[in-house]
Amino acid sequence: MNKSATKMSLALLLGLSLLSSSTVYASTAPVTTDSLNVSSVRNDEATSYRLNQLKEIAMYYYWHGGDLQKAEKEIFKGVTLKGKYDVVENAFKEATLIDPYDINLKFSLASAQLVQKKYADALATYKQILNLDPDNFQANLLFGLYSKLNGDEASYQASLAKMKSIDPKMAQEFLDKYNTTDDYIKVKFNTEVPANIPVKGHAIVILGYALADDGTMREPMIERLKVGLAIAQKYPGSKIVVTGGVPKQGITESDAMTDWLVKQGIDQNRIIPENKSTDTVENALFTTAILEKENITDVTIVSSASHMRRALSVFQEATNFYSKMNNANAIKNFSNAVYLDYPTLEEAQKVTKDETFVIYRDLFRVSGIWQFPGIQR
Repeated sequence: MNKSATKMSLALLLGLSLLSSSTVYASTAPVTTDSLNVSSVRNDEATSYRLNQLKEIAMYYYWHGGDLQKAEKEIFKGVTLKGKYDVVENAFKEATLIDPYDINLKFSLASAQLVQKKYADALATYKQILNLDPDNFQANLLFGLYSKLNGDEASYQASLAKMKSIDPKMAQEFLDKYNTTDDYIKVKFNTEVPANIPVKGHAIVILGYALADDGTMREPMIERLKVGLAIAQKYPGSKIVVTGGVPKQGITESDAMTDWLVKQGIDQNRIIPENKSTDTVENALFTTAILEKENITDVTIVSSASHMRRALSVFQEATNFYSKMNNANAIKNFSNAVYLDYPTLEEAQKVTKDETFVIYRDLFRVSGIWQFPGIQR
């Protein structure tokens, strides 16, 4: 097959133009299942091409979903699929069979398993990496902590000892991150407007929530805005950062939130939109860059109670990173104000195993460990 035919085949595979990987994966252009022309990954193609096909399939389904029956029939013959992340997992699993020496493919496979709460499978995949490369710091890090969260303290201690032997300084840095994150996991939620907010250097950060397909705001976002509005009204000197960059009908979350706040009487000059992020990790990274530029030292994060522990953890990690990179003062204090999306505050304070896994997964992502190495943070 010549180069031109190869490009045409890949375009047909995804129903998309042959763009750079980051553009295809994060594309927010309207794409429907009907437009996805999925074909088999053929065995008479070059190895690198087949691997790229599988990566494209994995990331397409990660972002957009797709026709599971077609994927069952044409890509993963004989495999019954349960959801889009199952497609992601099976695509990376197939890729690891084609290239069993590519450790990054195995990291990606483990991430796809974690997303589906297949903790034992993910740990087995990390173990495969360690069998190939016992001194891999990242594999020891992930295998160790996820083993601990899954109830295996012995494996955690063994991995921790290995990390210290590989890089003592970095091992201690991650232990410090664990301690900070554990504190945020135990944080008490604030359902009232916070008291004793400083007059200067304070910002209210309202985290977005995915818009409906028609571009309208869903209930969680509106409720978060109501909480943020109450704080903004009590502290008129505070800046307001609204986050979220995934557009629906040409409107981003930050656009919709800005419009809502202005209609409630908030001066638009107070509002700073963060309109590039696609998830909580990017909320933290991109917003922290804004806060550093604005010389903010005190932040109140506004989100749903079910989301707050994760938000506080990743924002703290992001500010630690930016202060280190820029040799600047870190944000001194994070307070929280929640929209209570639980029946009671008591129930909201309970932390499940699944939530803890997600909190640490996103902590690792903010600290520079990509979920799908080289493909998707």
